[in-house]
Amino acid sequence: MTTTLASEYQRIRHTSAAICAPLARDDYQLQSIVETSPPKWHLGHVTWFFETFLLQAFVKNYQPFRAEYNYLFNSYYQTVGSMQPRAERGLMSRPTVEEVYAYRAAIDERMMALLSDADPSQAQAIAARVTLGLHHEQQHQELLYMDIKHNFWRNPLRPIYLPKTLPVQEAAPLEWEMREGGLIESGFDGDSFAYDNERPQHRVWLEPHRLASRLTTNAEYLAFIEDGGYQRAELWLADGWYHRKQHGWQAPLYWEQRDGQWYEFTLHGFESLNLAAPVAHTSYYEADAFARWSGKRLPLEAELEHKLRELPIKGHFTDSNTFHPQAGTGQHYGSLWEWTASPYTAYPRFQPLEGSMGEYNGKFMCNQWVLRGGACITPADHIRPTYRNFFYPHDRWQFSGIRLAEDV
Repeated sequence: MTTTLASEYQRIRHTSAAICAPLARDDYQLQSIVETSPPKWHLGHVTWFFETFLLQAFVKNYQPFRAEYNYLFNSYYQTVGSMQPRAERGLMSRPTVEEVYAYRAAIDERMMALLSDADPSQAQAIAARVTLGLHHEQQHQELLYMDIKHNFWRNPLRPIYLPKTLPVQEAAPLEWEMREGGLIESGFDGDSFAYDNERPQHRVWLEPHRLASRLTTNAEYLAFIEDGGYQRAELWLADGWYHRKQHGWQAPLYWEQRDGQWYEFTLHGFESLNLAAPVAHTSYYEADAFARWSGKRLPLEAELEHKLRELPIKGHFTDSNTFHPQAGTGQHYGSLWEWTASPYTAYPRFQPLEGSMGEYNGKFMCNQWVLRGGACITPADHIRPTYRNFFYPHDRWQFSGIRLAEDV
């Protein structure tokens, strides 16, 4: 097994622990809503993934670190066994934080032994599974940032995850790029890593359209609010209007008005609303309503992918330690995951991975919507032009933003 893969394993595993380093021990147990999970659970689950799908699969006569962890840290793999209900992950005071870190250390030691002593006949299969596991852990690193932010926001003390003063910049002018239509190739077709939901490459017909040169700003979204956008049912999809009324939405998640002034909660604490920065933490329903109010629409995922293929993968990723979208042009990578008007469905001729790995993506292709581009909480080496993120249309705790499009 290559030393490069072992080094990548150690680096990515260390990153998860580093994300949690600013937390107090009490913070590891929090689960503010059913969509989030306690940081302690994330650390245990990604470790369970390696134990279950690597060690148990490739080590002869393997003895689990602790058999009960298969129930506690299984997420949704029905083929592996039953699991702790997602909404009740925050009820697990045990194992302790120290015990979870001991679990991580033990599995890491066993994984390094597997990587150094793998049977040559199994080396390729092991490498493929480890690579999937590392990208899986990077997905949970994004979730850690998302969940920590929501956990802290729900605390009346509004704790600060990482003290930092965010820059206040001017917004770039909004311009419209003409995009020609035609038959394009969409989806991944290469030898490097990609999820099964990105395959196979296939042809898609695009109509001529225009794309906004940057993401929608807080100032532009504030104009929608001040024009009664949250009170005008004609702007909303029926299900979106239901959610708006049921949950009392009046602004994006994490916005708060004090004495007539708007503020926004970030991982760096409460900040005065930066009008030039991209609006973040909107649901698909809000993004769609804003687009309709603007006389525009949301882009199709193939339209965004076609644009992303033309660009270098540059942006404010996690290595910038910004963890909040910044004003500027482009913003296609490393700012916010961009909502598309495309439902999350299978590509033509899609084939899920075999066995339990087939549960990774395919079974979620219902009632969710695709987002593209990566966010400021995305590791730079985790993103591709073909990467398909997906969330339910009412979700708002993810780092999601709005890029407008229009037909021509």
